[in-house]
Amino acid sequence: MSGAHVGLVRHDESLAVVRLGAGSEVPDWATSSTLLSVTATAEETSVVCAAAAVPPRATSEGPFTAFRVAGTLDFALTGVLSGLLAPLADAGVSVFTISTYDTDWVLVPVARADEAAALWTDAGHPVTTAVQEDPA
Repeated sequence: MSGAHVGLVRHDESLAVVRLGAGSEVPDWATSSTLLSVTATAEETSVVCAAAAVPPRATSEGPFTAFRVAGTLDFALTGVLSGLLAPLADAGVSVFTISTYDTDWVLVPVARADEAAALWTDAGHPVTTAVQEDPA
């Protein structure tokens, strides 16, 4: 799939990546958000969650804007992330990526989200904005 153009959906909620100790349970403040991801290794537990929920003393990075690859990706596809990350790397935009069963997510610093969207658009990857549901 290298070189194929995939669409991206921008989610405007600010996210953070939080480092917890090895074996930590997911804290109550890490509630659902645009993206809630927990990854645990023998050395640490990482949580991606709403930046607004993160306590001030937590070890965290962010805020980030999340871009989701539109649609469901087949596990046999190759080159999706490399095609998306190359324009950002060339421009010096750092990223944090997450893959789920269905798709890939690319988190970029909030301050560079508009630039990332423009870089992707210029590279042939259309970017749309997620529609926020009205809670009423």
